[in-house]
Amino acid sequence: MSYVDFFCLPLPKGNEAKYKAQAEVFAAVMKEHGMLRYCEAVADDVPHGKVTDFYRSVNATEDETVVAAYCVWPDKKTRDTAWDVAMKDPRLANHGPESMPFDGKRMFWGGFKPLLEV
Repeated sequence: MSYVDFFCLPLPKGNEAKYKAQAEVFAAVMKEHGMLRYCEAVADDVPHGKVTDFYRSVNATEDETVVAAYCVWPDKKTRDTAWDVAMKDPRLANHGPESMPFDGKRMFWGGFKPLLEV
């Protein structure tokens, strides 16, 4: 069964192109290490809730939008190996916290075992 990484982060409006460029480098590196599918998505039809919502999850301001992303891997072992190797890749060295076009402290992520795959 596959394995999935999810990410959610606040992105300052106007930083979409810079973020996309970094995401393209990340995707290329991870694809080389077995990632099957990758999708980055910017909030489009995301309502503000009364109790919780995507904006609150990352403490987004009025000047920020929300990005949700996922990576699909063939299995957890491939994913774990890829992250270990890719984080040492020089192509990602220039994409550390100081160069991120968003506040990485408000980003959250995690790995998930699929419950259902269709």
